[in-house]
Amino acid sequence: MIGMGQVLFAFFEDYLKTQKGLRPGSVRSYRDTMKLFLAYVAASCRRPITRLQMADLSAQRVRDFLNAMEVVRGNRVSTRNQRLAALHTFYRYLALGHPEMLAEAQQVEATPVKRTAPPHTLFLEHDQIEALFRSLPRNGNLALRDRALFMVLYNTGARAQEVADLRVEDVDLDGPVRVRLHGKGDKWRSCPLWPETADLLKKLTTEIRGNQAAPLFMSRQKRPLTRFGIYKIVKRHTSNLSPTTPDKRRRSISPHVFRHSTAVGLLEQGVDINVIRAWLGHVSLETTNRYVEITLRAKQAAVAACLPPTGTSESPHPTKGWRDDQELMKWLNSL
Repeated sequence: MIGMGQVLFAFFEDYLKTQKGLRPGSVRSYRDTMKLFLAYVAASCRRPITRLQMADLSAQRVRDFLNAMEVVRGNRVSTRNQRLAALHTFYRYLALGHPEMLAEAQQVEATPVKRTAPPHTLFLEHDQIEALFRSLPRNGNLALRDRALFMVLYNTGARAQEVADLRVEDVDLDGPVRVRLHGKGDKWRSCPLWPETADLLKKLTTEIRGNQAAPLFMSRQKRPLTRFGIYKIVKRHTSNLSPTTPDKRRRSISPHVFRHSTAVGLLEQGVDINVIRAWLGHVSLETTNRYVEITLRAKQAAVAACLPPTGTSESPHPTKGWRDDQELMKWLNSL
């Protein structure tokens, strides 16, 4: 009889890593969900995780677990949906290799994702970005690193993990200056660099002394910065700033706010939406389209571009307005 440990080992090592080719960050997300779920099942069954059986992984326990995530742990609906997505993948895997779990897997698959309002897209205005760079220290052991880090975040709109993964060899400073980013789905993309960004990175890589495999951004202990380390640096230097929000509430700033700021800045400069999609590494254009909704200046420009005519002279070829079309109005009223 195949034990639970063997199933989990095959799920992570063979299915997620080998067959699906997921990156370490994605694998860790699945790991966190399974740790929480198995701990909940063990507590429900009142026995240790090492004694759990396949029959304990019922669809009802999945639904109870998701409810506990919201009620007991106080997780948001978006977190609950993320856990459900991971469990959907796990139960699909169970259904393929263990036919006795097919009925439970079908019920888990039928568990719907909860609808939730999309989160506010927070971004910094251009004058706030300028104020930030003016406030950054220019002297000190980490001043160059921090300034270069913020410049790369704003220049490229990269995710925190993408910046943490950068190596010296990923930056081209001799030909067309650019940086190669390793994004979601194991996909690479190139992003051009401003001269100011390139100058800072030249100074930074000189300090690293040409080690091409070395991390581009390192901690005080000369270890690679993690995305959590990048978050702490951003939080420390932006404590006096507040991103633009629709409700005008003060929010803390994360590295992802710079990603949104880059997208909004490109959009307001008239850059084509497809170029912005490629710049940010979005798979779907729908993801990029949300930035069209968050900048008032873009809407004001659209209104200015289609102002009503101010002249009083009639057109030489007047057309009947839709309100005067009785047949059309009759049809509209019948809807």
